[in-house]
Amino acid sequence: MSEHLGSVSQVLGPVVDVLFPDGVLPEINTALRVTNPAISEKDWNLTLEVAQHLGQNIVRAIAMDSTDGLVRGMKVQNTNNPIMMPVGEATLGRIMNVVGEPVDERGPVNAEHRLPIHRRPPKLEEQSSTVETFETGIKVVDLLAPYARGGKIGL
Repeated sequence: MSEHLGSVSQVLGPVVDVLFPDGVLPEINTALRVTNPAISEKDWNLTLEVAQHLGQNIVRAIAMDSTDGLVRGMKVQNTNNPIMMPVGEATLGRIMNVVGEPVDERGPVNAEHRLPIHRRPPKLEEQSSTVETFETGIKVVDLLAPYARGGKIGL
């Protein structure tokens, strides 16, 4: 096996156990990739996130999409990075899935920067002290449940 390749040892719903060679165990929160033919024909199309070290060179990872079609022995790629999301002006108004891939059928997100989903929060001095509302363009939502700009929302 290559230094960055492991293999699927067990699949239990969205939980996937991956065996790696000696000395190359990925860290917690590291993104792993595997090819799942049930999702698409694209290589490395399923992202897993390492959640736990089980011992004996096995990590337990959580799948970010369907695990239907995964079988024991499939190759798993260690990215050596956490899941990275596109950030900046190019992401405004876009709909993305949990790993930053666009799902709004408007093409790829051409963001200049990508940041890890697990990072330190900004310091208090770096945050804006003024409260601004985010206009969704949906009058009922803007009137009855206005959203604060800069926070996480799900609509």
